[in-house]
Amino acid sequence: MVWSFVKIAVFLVVVAALTLGAAHLADSAEGIRIIALGKEFTLGPLQAVIVAILGFLAVWLVIRVVGFLVALLRFLNGDETAISRYFDRNRERKGYEALGEGMLAIASGEGRLAMSKAARAERFLDRPDLTNLLTAQAAEVSGDTRKATVVYKRLLGDDRTRFVGIRGLLRQKLAEGDTETALKLAEKAYALKPKHGEVQDTLLKLQEEKGDWKGAREVLQAKLRQGLLPKDVHKRRDAVLALQEAKDVLDEGASIEAREAAIAANKASPDLIPAAVMAARAYIAKGSPKNAARVVQKAWEAQPHPDLAAAYAEIVPDEAPADRLKRFGKLLTLRPDHEETKLLRAELNIAAEDFPEARRALGDLVETHPTSRVLTLMAAVERGEGADDAVVRGWLARALSAPRGPQWCCDKCQNIQADWTPVCDNCGGFDTLSWREPAQNATPLPHGAEMLPLIVGKPEAAPEPVADAEVLDAVEGDAEAAKPESEK
Repeated sequence: MVWSFVKIAVFLVVVAALTLGAAHLADSAEGIRIIALGKEFTLGPLQAVIVAILGFLAVWLVIRVVGFLVALLRFLNGDETAISRYFDRNRERKGYEALGEGMLAIASGEGRLAMSKAARAERFLDRPDLTNLLTAQAAEVSGDTRKATVVYKRLLGDDRTRFVGIRGLLRQKLAEGDTETALKLAEKAYALKPKHGEVQDTLLKLQEEKGDWKGAREVLQAKLRQGLLPKDVHKRRDAVLALQEAKDVLDEGASIEAREAAIAANKASPDLIPAAVMAARAYIAKGSPKNAARVVQKAWEAQPHPDLAAAYAEIVPDEAPADRLKRFGKLLTLRPDHEETKLLRAELNIAAEDFPEARRALGDLVETHPTSRVLTLMAAVERGEGADDAVVRGWLARALSAPRGPQWCCDKCQNIQADWTPVCDNCGGFDTLSWREPAQNATPLPHGAEMLPLIVGKPEAAPEPVADAEVLDAVEGDAEAAKPESEK
């Protein structure tokens, strides 16, 4: 700080002295008289300026010559590298100046200038680790991706710059959309620097897109160990990954491993509805109905959901409607004021043919929150109580245009999905799906409208036209033909 102040002060003094000298010369008509070796020289203002400039150049030249002579004397005294060091210092100075100017050009987005400075730095400096990096970045800024790729590959040959080269190639492949190559590069970069936060996030995202849930869990665990992820966030995300890993294992036919993974995912995050459903079914398969009921009840207390009710029903699949209504009593008392609980109570009473109780279970939902499912259940109640078909059709007509109710919605892009997945199909967000009512209801109602024929019964009307049946058969045939050979 003090040295900077001194330099600024000296600069101001020199400028002031030159200004005063120039003013004095301009006012003086005699010019400058110089007496040397018995001779007198008279210089005018312009001549004095020229002489000063020549004198400055002469001093600079003398300094350079003296420096070279000193290097020559050292060489003669046995220092074989003295002269080469003298010239190398000049080259290094020019090279580092070009390197710095190139970095500034990259920061300002001047691609062509950065490329020229990179070429100049490469010409003067014997530092490929620096000049190659500058050249690659300059090529990226100027839009020459081919040259950038070539230079990044050069960086792979040096252990000091190998990670930088892989990271540069990784960015390029991500920009090109080549996720297969990007995943392999991310894995190599992670092996070199497992604590690099950006590489961890990139690898995690690519593994989620690829479906490598086991690898993603390992990266997530590494982030937790390094303190880059809070414990509660890690616990939730690891449960999501464990659940999806269990689904994949189940698809492969290894049901034992899938059951254990599902149970582990549910223990890690009991409020994760898909994990609770899969864990309950795993306990049912193991012959542990009490554990299955406990899992569903705990999840229902956190967030009532139709899938939980379906899993709870699977614990005793062949029971009578009245017995099922009685067994569901404990579940219904957990969140009695929740809308899903009221709808479930109404459905159970409809199945038990206790229609007045079903109407009481619906309460004022018809007026306060008339969703398609509520209105469909109301149509079933009316039909069960013997109302006219016109009344039933009126409720069903209202149900067709009513809001669809809660669905799996992405909190990031508001996309609606029929089933829960760990990654949003639209925006790729991880663990962004939540069970709630979307802003715009434009998809069919899950767990409701498809049950309409079972609740209301088939309308007493003429048989369906043959043409419609043929169309349905053709659609089913196309769907069957489109299935993979393994599913056929």
